[in-house]
Amino acid sequence: MLRVEKVSAGYGSLQVLWDVSFEVKEGEIVTIIGSNGAGKTTIANVITGLLKPLSGSVTFNGEEITTLPANERVRRGIALVPEGREIFPKMTVLDNLLLGAYTVKDRREVEERLRWVYDIFPKLKERERQIAGTLSGGEQQMLAIARSLMTNPKLLILDEPSLGLAPIVVIKVFEIIERLNREGVTILLSAQNVYRALEIASRAYVLETGRITLAGRGRELLENPYVKEAYLGV
Repeated sequence: MLRVEKVSAGYGSLQVLWDVSFEVKEGEIVTIIGSNGAGKTTIANVITGLLKPLSGSVTFNGEEITTLPANERVRRGIALVPEGREIFPKMTVLDNLLLGAYTVKDRREVEERLRWVYDIFPKLKERERQIAGTLSGGEQQMLAIARSLMTNPKLLILDEPSLGLAPIVVIKVFEIIERLNREGVTILLSAQNVYRALEIASRAYVLETGRITLAGRGRELLENPYVKEAYLGV
């Protein structure tokens, strides 16, 4: 579904990624683990069109999209839940969700997506008229995920979805990720919660200082001595 080939990228004179290559197959949960500053967010920005790579290519469903603008990538089925949520805090929950469906012209389709989202996140249905900025941190994260789902994505990219959340909320977030995957959404996940992220991953990559250094099945990397020592403190 997604193929990233020899991508190098950065910001101004600061290079962050060096020849990064990986793939995500349809139906998978693929996890990228790495410490702060490793380049996980930069990868997400390149895939979604928020950052133009210095070199390399991005292919989605057989089409090279390296030069496509971000809105066209959304139309092709790529959605991002950014680190830090970035909801619209002064708007209602419902208005945030409807903004997620801005590319959809058929009102009935929007209503169907809204019903699907509310089935996954019933708390958002209860709070649909509430100002988004007054939600708890966990509820705001749910809203950020739900807003991305309103685009009906084929590939959902989640950048640090559990960051800063209480442990009980983190459990809920990962349960939702697994449910979405069962319902047909392919997932690319970057996370510092390494144990849980690898536990649910079909496959995983380790990103260190802008380079892929390890790759394998999620549970295989959980047993890797280096990953245990560097990321799990075992």
